Amino acid sequence: MAGVFDFSATTLAGEPCALRQFEGRALLIVNTASACGFTPQYKDLENLYRTLKPRGFSVLGFPCNQFGHQEPGSAKDIEQFCASKYDVTFPMFEKIDVNGSDAHPLFQYLKREKSGLLGESIKWNFTKFLVDRQGNVVARHAPTTNPKTLTRDIEALL
Repeated sequence: MAGVFDFSATTLAGEPCALRQFEGRALLIVNTASACGFTPQYKDLENLYRTLKPRGFSVLGFPCNQFGHQEPGSAKDIEQFCASKYDVTFPMFEKIDVNGSDAHPLFQYLKREKSGLLGESIKWNFTKFLVDRQGNVVARHAPTTNPKTLTRDIEALL
């Protein structure tokens, strides 16, 4: 049976990335956007990443322009925005679709594993999937969930 670590994605720099490199780490996988009301969550995502990274945790950010066209920029624009506004150092990937027939295979898998209020569809930017060290999706959190409130759940996986 496939797990999160069986997928690959392309980084913002255009490099292929096998998620297998994160095997053994707990992950918080988030669809992001630069012009969303939830965009300030980048700050708390980065704080979680910096605090818990030494213990085996990572945040993976996947920009998406499917909700209100709130991520219209290029990979370079996204990278510059994240670095200059929020000093993001966690891995960021190329802009993807998370819903519909062109949804990235990783997000198709995540949604099948943990559906939300709209069934498998993702409601909005900053939906969060918590993944254990073995690549199992253990929780799905709504865009309104502040990343800081997930600290205890993340620590339980470390």
